[in-house]
Amino acid sequence: MSRCDPAPRTRVARGPWADRVFAAAAMGAALITLALLAGIIVSLVIGAAPAIREYGLSFLVRSQWDPVANRYGGLVMIYGTLMSSFIALLIAVPVSFGIALFLSELSPRWLKRPLGIAIELLAAVPSIVYGMWGLLVFGPLLASWVQQPLQQLFGQMPVLGALVSGPPVGLGLLAAGIILAIMIIPFIASVMRDVFEVTPPMLKESAYGLGATTWEVMWRVVLPYTKTGVVGGIMLGLGRALGETMAVTFVIGNMNQLDSLSLFEAANSITSALANEFAEAGAGLHQASLIYLGLVLFFITFVVLSLSKLLLLRLQRGEGRKA
Repeated sequence: MSRCDPAPRTRVARGPWADRVFAAAAMGAALITLALLAGIIVSLVIGAAPAIREYGLSFLVRSQWDPVANRYGGLVMIYGTLMSSFIALLIAVPVSFGIALFLSELSPRWLKRPLGIAIELLAAVPSIVYGMWGLLVFGPLLASWVQQPLQQLFGQMPVLGALVSGPPVGLGLLAAGIILAIMIIPFIASVMRDVFEVTPPMLKESAYGLGATTWEVMWRVVLPYTKTGVVGGIMLGLGRALGETMAVTFVIGNMNQLDSLSLFEAANSITSALANEFAEAGAGLHQASLIYLGLVLFFITFVVLSLSKLLLLRLQRGEGRKA
């Protein structure tokens, strides 16, 4: 080496103190997250204490919501939240699976990237835009082209007639569920596509070599290999559906009634009730009941995530028994 050449840089070895600092920082971040979670729960319980003392668990089965008479029950909002989210998943999961299947297995190379970007861009649309579009454009179309024909076909039948009854205005549980499905499809489809693409090509090529069809490869090879990511994507979409506020507020109707189980009747949800009433609710039982609804929504989300985790653990144990 000549004298003009710079001396080679030596890599400075990190001491054990750096590992301890990093471990302490990581643990601190985790503890801060748990502290924030505990703080949210405690604040909700304290805020909802008057309603909890007044109604207890009967709040969950009471359908009356009358701020004038100062009587409250959360059944209508809980039913609207769960039903609209169920409708959204019922529509979004198969559509998202079809999108992910097409992008990962069937799409031409020139179409895969622009189509994937277009689907992901749907997630960037603000929820209030979806709500305005649902109220002004989609609602009238749903009333004219779906509800009225269904009422003419099934209006006289005992069960189906009750499901499609109601004024043809295009607002209600079905409209809210469809709007929510459109909103969560980009999340579920993107996660499914990503996890499908991490499946080892050798597994799929071996199945194709044995004569399996594309559907058989997806159902028997790809899905078992990626089920954790698929369930995670579905839970991500369900969490978005449960917590969505503005889009649901525009199209669900915001009526605190449970007169029938029609999909086209105006209803209400926990998030829309909070958005509409919390700013005007006075201190007392009304405000405490709204906070109680927030606590119930928190509990519903916690139960859903816990059940999904138990489902994944059960699937993993089943794989061990098969092996």
